[in-house]
Formats: sequence, C-alpha cells, structure tokens
Amino acid sequence: MATKSLDTKISRILNDPNCGDFLLADAKDADMAGGMAAPGKSPEHHAEEGHFRSLDDYRDIIRQNVRQGLVDIMLMSASTSEVLTIRERIFDNSHVTPAIRANDTTDIWLAQGGQYAKQPARPFRSADIDHGMCGKLDCSDDERRLGADLGLYSVTYNNDIHLDAAMLEGYKAFRQEAEKKDFRHFLEIFPPNAPQAPIGDLGRFINDNIARTLAGVAGRGRPLFLKVPYQGPAAMEQLVSYDRQLVVGILGGSSGTTFDAFHQLWEAKKYGARVALYGRMINNSEHQASFIQHLRFLADGELTDPAEAVRSYHAVLSELGIAPYRSLEDDLASTLRQSAYGGVGGKAKNPQPRKSDPRSEAKHDAADQGTPDFSTMTQQEKLEWNLRRLDRTLGK
Repeated sequence: MATKSLDTKISRILNDPNCGDFLLADAKDADMAGGMAAPGKSPEHHAEEGHFRSLDDYRDIIRQNVRQGLVDIMLMSASTSEVLTIRERIFDNSHVTPAIRANDTTDIWLAQGGQYAKQPARPFRSADIDHGMCGKLDCSDDERRLGADLGLYSVTYNNDIHLDAAMLEGYKAFRQEAEKKDFRHFLEIFPPNAPQAPIGDLGRFINDNIARTLAGVAGRGRPLFLKVPYQGPAAMEQLVSYDRQLVVGILGGSSGTTFDAFHQLWEAKKYGARVALYGRMINNSEHQASFIQHLRFLADGELTDPAEAVRSYHAVLSELGIAPYRSLEDDLASTLRQSAYGGVGGKAKNPQPRKSDPRSEAKHDAADQGTPDFSTMTQQEKLEWNLRRLDRTLGK
C-alpha cells in the first residue's frame, strides 16, 4: 500500500503550521445530492436538452484524476467507493486517499423540483461506516482495511436551538461509532440554508459554532481537518489563529469563473487555510486535468498570481484545441457566488478583467525550484512550459 500524501502533509502541518504543504481534494460525491445532474453536463449537451454524463462516465473521470496524482483526497459516495476502492483497488498504489461522504443532511437533497434545500436542514445518514470500509455490515478488523477509512461529515447550523441540537446529536452519534471502528473523518460546516433568526456576522457565527462544537471533543474523536465556507480573510485568520492544532480547509462552492476558483484558493491559503476541496469547480471545468494542475500550481506556490494562472490555463486550453466557456476577459472577472451546496454561479461583481499584480511573488529561480519566472515570459513561452509540465504529469 502506497504512503498517502494526506498523512504526510497533515503531520507536517501540525508540526509546523507555517510549512508550505497544502492539501487538495476532488469532491466527486455529487451523486449524494444532485441526482441525474450530479455527473455534470455531457459533451453532447446542447441548450435546454439537459443531457448529462452517466455515472460510469463520472467514475471514469475519477479514475483519470486519481491516475494524474495531483490531488491528495478523492471524495466519493459510498457506492462509488465500493466500485473503485474495494473492487478495482485503484488507490492501492496511489498516494491519493479515498474518502466517502458519510452523511447527507437534507439541505443537499437537490432533486429537480424539490423544496428540501429551502427548508431548515435536518440530520440524515444514508451511508454506513462499515459499507465505506469493507462494502458490507459488520466488517472484521482485517476487512476494515479494504475500503476507505476516511469520511466527510457535514453539519448545518440554522440558529435554532432545536434544529441545531438535533444536528449536534447526529454528529455525536457518528463520532462515537467512527472512533470505535477506527474511521477518521473531516468536518464540513455548511452556511445556514434557512436561518431561523438573523445572523449579523456569518463568519463569526460559523467560527463560534466550530469552537463550541469541538471544545467537548477529545483526541481521537476530533476531525482530521475542517471544511468551511470561505468568508474572507478576517474570518479565516480568526479561525486559524484560535487553535493551531486545527487544520482548516475551504469548500469551493458554486462554479463561477476560473478566476473565482483560483483566487479563492490563493487568498484562503494566504490567510491560513491548508486544504481546499473543490467539487463543481473541477467537475464543471473545460478540462479537469489542466484545471487541477493549475490549482496545484497555486497550492504549492509555483504560481502566486491567480490572474496569471487563469491566463496560463486558457493558453493550455488553446493548445489542446478546447474552446473555453468564457472569453479570457470574462474568465478574469470575479463573480458573486454561493458556498452552499445548492448555490449557483452569480453575475459578475467586477466586470473588468483582473490584471496581473506587478508585485507578484512568482520570482522562483528556475534552477532551484523547477519553475520559471512567469513575469519575464511571453504568452507562447508560458504555454510551452505548461504543456511540457502537463506532458510530464499525464505521461503523454
């Protein structure tokens, strides 16, 4: 069994919160929420026809992204993990860690025409821990190593004592079962989907609930890391500085523009995040391998200017003969997006394209870092460098 980069990086981050390690997760668990639309639009999708990829297509993309090897975690439904982790063993010789969505609160029930996501979230769990670990109930100790030993558990607080207490009771029961079965988890905190009372400062509301929720949880019962909506620099810095032994990650939210995705990761990392879990942003991109590669460039500091990363990504799409969904100018705009599971991309809040920051810190020495100084390169030189990098990564 290959050493998992998740374990190595988490250990280094806990020992030194200022180290440069950053974890990327591909969230391919949308079938727990979106039904027919979960795998994303098929290449044959036209206008209002509503054609989507099949579940087999979706799983094949997971195989490809695991083989690429640039993410640290692949998050899946328990049924998909059974196929890929337990039967096909695609993670055995990979540093990528398989994980399952361990619960599906009602605010991610996104059936077409459904009203569930508009009603206050209720706790619910379709997945069984044993199914995730060995594909059946009552795993033996040896069988627990067959599947995933990591899961995502999500909670949604709606500022109501009865709703939120029920949410916490569900989490407590899960934690206790998980600890007994040596099943690790990371905790996702969704923004309120139907708040029952006004919340003045959403970032502080979420942070306070995280601190209060985990204060009574000791040692082995605690999450490996957090997955929170990114509420800006102040909220991120506040949460990160509160407890240095708590590794904080962000959720991607709705797709938006490529700049939205790249800037969110870059800024969240700058203010202390050490994990990014992107689902729709990756799945709805023009070319997932290239999109993930540029997320990795930003996560590892090989690119330090999100706008420059957008330009580089478009250059690669051009070379691959893939038409971008937006013009470069439009894709450099920042849009208003939602971080809830059911959120969709919004309208541009800044229709002017973002310019590269001339003070960009992308000044790596090519000989020492293996990355050129992008600020001194022509567009063609950037394109050629990225293509060579993709060739090495993808083995083409």
